[in-house]
Amino acid sequence: MVASLTNHNHNHEQKITVHLGDITKLSVDAIVNAANETLLVGGGVNGAIHAAAGPGLLAECRKHGSCPTGEAKITKGYDLPAKHVIHTVGPVYRGGVHGEDHDLHQCYVNSLKLADAHNIKSIAFPAIATGVYAFPRDHAAHIAVSAVRDYLPQTKIEHVILVAFDTETYDLYHHALKFK
Repeated sequence: MVASLTNHNHNHEQKITVHLGDITKLSVDAIVNAANETLLVGGGVNGAIHAAAGPGLLAECRKHGSCPTGEAKITKGYDLPAKHVIHTVGPVYRGGVHGEDHDLHQCYVNSLKLADAHNIKSIAFPAIATGVYAFPRDHAAHIAVSAVRDYLPQTKIEHVILVAFDTETYDLYHHALKFK
């Protein structure tokens, strides 16, 4: 079962789809890493991406230095099927009163802007900040869908995949796509 939204923009079709599975297995132009500010190896999806990409990814991340919350940086994909990795730092959830919604929205927008700047046509996002950063998954799914939908009219990106590692997150994305 795949949730999908198709948008006709200018002379091409754009799609948002939801995928249940491992983001490191997707053959897309770019996958997004839910990184930490150091861009070094962490847990969750960050650790999985670094493990699958091999040591070249860590070496390139070290050259980039740090990345502030809400911003994004791009590297090669190394041993991943994806050609690139876009690293973005989600906000640590502290009750929702410290600009977390804005910062999470910026993670998606800045990642999409960077993808555009590198002529990326297909991009896959994990559920940014919903792991150890404790952002409520239902709210994060709505922010993700809203940010992507708002950005699509101004981009040449053709396919955005929202990747869920579990069925609960998959269902939340599906709901957000359907009712947003």
